[in-house]
Amino acid sequence: MFSRFRHRSYELEHLDKGDYTPAEYEGCMVELRRINRWLGDASALRRSLLAEIERVGLKSFSVLDVGAGSGELLRVIASWAKETGRKAVLVGLELNARSAKAILEESQEFAAISSVRGDALGLPFADDSFDYAVCSLFTHHFKDEQVVRILNELGRVARRRIFVIDLHRH
Repeated sequence: MFSRFRHRSYELEHLDKGDYTPAEYEGCMVELRRINRWLGDASALRRSLLAEIERVGLKSFSVLDVGAGSGELLRVIASWAKETGRKAVLVGLELNARSAKAILEESQEFAAISSVRGDALGLPFADDSFDYAVCSLFTHHFKDEQVVRILNELGRVARRRIFVIDLHRH
């Protein structure tokens, strides 16, 4: 039974195909929020990125979230920055126009959060534009060679480190 889990699946998910209605897309976003809670992406973010910022002692920092969805993790970062007296510049990058808009709509209480439409395979930012670059539940949507390109792009735009939170899709 478990042998089928040994190999990565390259089958496209519904969200990858882009053949969804606006109502189906909204349902996907609700489902992704639920998955983020169950899989602990916010916890992983706190144990990795936020712990790093705390350890280094940064009072201001910038983060690019690639494939940010509706910006849920950006809001986690923004809340933490506010609670700890830090200044943050947070940018969510999304290829999908509806997601890019959702980042802004759902983050109105956080002036630190902005949104950019763009492609993870060719980030529209100069080298070293951000302190950190992150992506969560994103790279499993791509083929291996594309993941390498994305990681190279994250490394190019991040001055300090990159953080990838993902799963093995099978």
